[in-house]
Amino acid sequence: MFKKRAAELRSALVQLGPAFVKIAQAVSSRPDVIPPEYVEELSLLQDRIAPFSTEIALDIIEQELEVPVENLFSEISLQPIAAASLGQVYQARLRSNGQIVAVKVQRPGVRAAIALDIYILRLLAGYIRNAGKFNTDLQAVVDEWASSLFQEMDYEAEAQNGLKFRKLFGQLPDVVIPDMYLELSSRRVLIMEWVEGQKLSEVKDLHLVELLESGFYHADPHPGNLLRTYDGKLAYLDFGMMGEFKQDLRDGLIEACLHLVNREFDALAGDFVTLGLLPPTAQTSDVAQALTGVFQNAVTKGIRNISFGDLSGNLGRTMYKFKFQIPSYFSLVIRSLAVLEGVALSSDPNYKVLGSSYPWIARKVLTDSSPQLRSTLQALLYKDGTFRIDRLESLITESLRSTTNETLSGREEKADKQSRLAMKRILKFTLSEQGDFVRDILLEELAKGMDALNRATFEKAASGVISRLPITFSLPPRLVEDEDIKNLETLRRLMLVLSDGLTKEQNQGLEKGNYLLREVDIQMTWNDAVVVLQKLGSSKEFLPMLSVILELPASAQQQSFRLPVDLTGRLASRIIARTIRRLVL
Repeated sequence: MFKKRAAELRSALVQLGPAFVKIAQAVSSRPDVIPPEYVEELSLLQDRIAPFSTEIALDIIEQELEVPVENLFSEISLQPIAAASLGQVYQARLRSNGQIVAVKVQRPGVRAAIALDIYILRLLAGYIRNAGKFNTDLQAVVDEWASSLFQEMDYEAEAQNGLKFRKLFGQLPDVVIPDMYLELSSRRVLIMEWVEGQKLSEVKDLHLVELLESGFYHADPHPGNLLRTYDGKLAYLDFGMMGEFKQDLRDGLIEACLHLVNREFDALAGDFVTLGLLPPTAQTSDVAQALTGVFQNAVTKGIRNISFGDLSGNLGRTMYKFKFQIPSYFSLVIRSLAVLEGVALSSDPNYKVLGSSYPWIARKVLTDSSPQLRSTLQALLYKDGTFRIDRLESLITESLRSTTNETLSGREEKADKQSRLAMKRILKFTLSEQGDFVRDILLEELAKGMDALNRATFEKAASGVISRLPITFSLPPRLVEDEDIKNLETLRRLMLVLSDGLTKEQNQGLEKGNYLLREVDIQMTWNDAVVVLQKLGSSKEFLPMLSVILELPASAQQQSFRLPVDLTGRLASRIIARTIRRLVL
């Protein structure tokens, strides 16, 4: 019964027009949304629509390129290899160099059909917005999509997109992007390099990376536009519907992901304003409280287990209450990511686009030199002046998640203790060129802690001497201030990570994907400074760290030799600055 209805729906969509077919193509990539019978039938709309006459296609080629077909090709397939809503593809061999190419020919009359479809969809969008009292300008969303559709029908623009995409991502080892024959293409005919492979059933995490890194992304990544080559690489075949994401919006989306993972819902509400999802007049404190209720349970599962369904399940009421809106530019992003996750879910039911891409996000925020992302990192790592080393360590661990799997075999991982792995990850990153900003933060925190330790040790020694004197003296004013106590606690936790590693409880949190590790609840007093001093004076505490340093690359080892000088200079600067301040005040 379902199969029959699904076939009837597919037929109806083809009759409605190419714009409706494009919508169905996106839906066909969501096996978690529609039944399997509908997925199977609607998937045929990706490249199995009834073709138009080959004779007409050859006439279009000659009209557009103003060259007889036999002069262009020594051979061409009698029937199209694939037929979609906007055009169909033939395999041919160029007469000039013998190369096998794909020849895409646009359907006759498709522009007029698309224009009529868009007109109908705009009317429907207006009625739906008025009836449902939506805050989002649905007609503007339709207009944005229509603009991308009309760009998709310009094959010369598609060839330029393909060349740009090839320049940005063509050097990646696991990606294939066909070359474009721009001089042999026109508005209605496109000739590109032929790629052999099988229809894609799974995706890698390149897609979100291309969106956030370059801002130039594939807005229509359904299986009909992707291919897996026989040597296991991912091939992009269609470049008609592409999107561009401005730098400030890319940074805003990265910040939103980080704030969501770390449960910074106040900051997340501000991110929604930056991205245009909320009006500037929104009361962000109220929004943050509502977002806490919406996302708290989903985030508790850990980032690797968060799906779009988890995030959107209870969001509808909050969106309506606080006048959420979907900016027109963002509609393509949402469509693209939804299709991507749908394709991945067909082969891996446990795939999560955010969790799978989070290592890249963590690397980006740790290494990017832009002032906006460095400010975001600072805000994540400090709360009320207290340095949160647990967040730094979890970011570094996540950023190295995929590379660690590549460099350490399963046997080596089992042989190494978790503490040693954590230490190696932190040192390898912080001593690299990319880790200079984080290294600067750590050195500054170490200098603060050493300074506080000196003051606490001197105060304890002085009070001990005075208490043993036969004559009673009034104790001098305390040297250790509240800020020193915070710095001592940070130093103790730094020593914990660099010598003993994480606690068992924290390790379990990492394994479950809980990146917001618990804050240590023990408030350090100035008497506890002796414990830190003993750790610093114990050579065995540093032997594991020293042995790990010897395993690092030569450049990292050289950088480690410069750390004592840098740390001593920072510590001296703090002492001199405090002395001058006391003399002046």
